[in-house]
Amino acid sequence: MKTKEPFVITISREVGSGGHTVGRILADKLGTRYYDKMLIESLQRQFGLSVSGIEKLKGQKKNWLADFLAKAAPLPSAQIMGEDAKFAQGGLRINVTTDDIFKAEVEILKGIADMGSCIIAGRSGFFVLKDYSNKLDVFITASKEHRMQRIMKKQGLSEESALAIIDGIDQARENYTRRYAGVSRYDARNYDLVLNADGHTEEQLADLILAYIQ
Repeated sequence: MKTKEPFVITISREVGSGGHTVGRILADKLGTRYYDKMLIESLQRQFGLSVSGIEKLKGQKKNWLADFLAKAAPLPSAQIMGEDAKFAQGGLRINVTTDDIFKAEVEILKGIADMGSCIIAGRSGFFVLKDYSNKLDVFITASKEHRMQRIMKKQGLSEESALAIIDGIDQARENYTRRYAGVSRYDARNYDLVLNADGHTEEQLADLILAYIQ
């Protein structure tokens, strides 16, 4: 991947691995924008973006997405709250994604990638953006113990609650990926780089990705 040209980095991760934070740190280090699931869903809710609505906006204005993103994510480090904050606010939430919503997400992700360099967390970015040449696909994994301890510490949850989050979201994300990408998210062949978070800080993981790029 060439960082002197527009690039895309997709980060897929297991819940509790710290991958969301790694992506944000990496975006800060590279001076580029960072987009996650909550930002994309926020765009859809706030502006009622649908496939037909997006197509209409495209016809009206070439840089239709730029105006929306300027309102929702003006700075690389000032994004919508991450998934850990969501756990604290509302407990475990497993979203049911309809085909229409997925199609709208695809249009938004491609629009984001077309705007220039970016880092995208989740949403099967490795698959949705598979035709982009200057792209790095990363998967961040960790042992269940590591993930459980991290979620318990960050959210003040019991071991039972942390495990419920891990098991529920693992299954939801696997179902999502299999349905729309037609592969398992755990298949290492989907990615250029797979990192195990055990024994590493989020900062160290971001530096490992930078070293790989360089």
